[in-house]
Amino acid sequence: MQFTVVQGDIAAQSADALVNAAGTSLQMGSGVAGALRRAGGRELNEAAVAKGPVDLGAVAVTDAYDLDADYVVHAAAMPHYGDGQATAESIRDATRNALAAADERGCESLVVPALGCGVAGFDLREGARIICEVVDASDPNSLSDVRVIAYSDEEYETIEEVARAVRDRE
Repeated sequence: MQFTVVQGDIAAQSADALVNAAGTSLQMGSGVAGALRRAGGRELNEAAVAKGPVDLGAVAVTDAYDLDADYVVHAAAMPHYGDGQATAESIRDATRNALAAADERGCESLVVPALGCGVAGFDLREGARIICEVVDASDPNSLSDVRVIAYSDEEYETIEEVARAVRDRE
């Protein structure tokens, strides 16, 4: 499946599902979660927290409320315990589970941020490689438009470079 890298605010994206870079408690704090919470409304955070906590790498799905999407897939790449740091395994599992959750719901479009690469402290280049490899290797039934989103210019350039390298390996 082909995927693209886009730049912008995930909360301003239009898609069937948006992926939240969540922690295991599903409490929507800062970063991607904060942007989605602010745009999606108070109910989004309440719905997410009601589904938590979840295991590291797991996902929970809620309505998207005021966002231009049907669902928010809360992908727990970051533990809300211990050192709070994401791992390669947690990013891989969270990405794989987010894709599966969207595909199971018949979603055609999905926007994925750099899971675990913000406050969870994982290296952006390595995290982007893991995410892009998982997306590239997926064989969904309904998903046809997967966008990996970057907020800043620097983040976009890094993710786009990694995505190009992953696609060129084919």
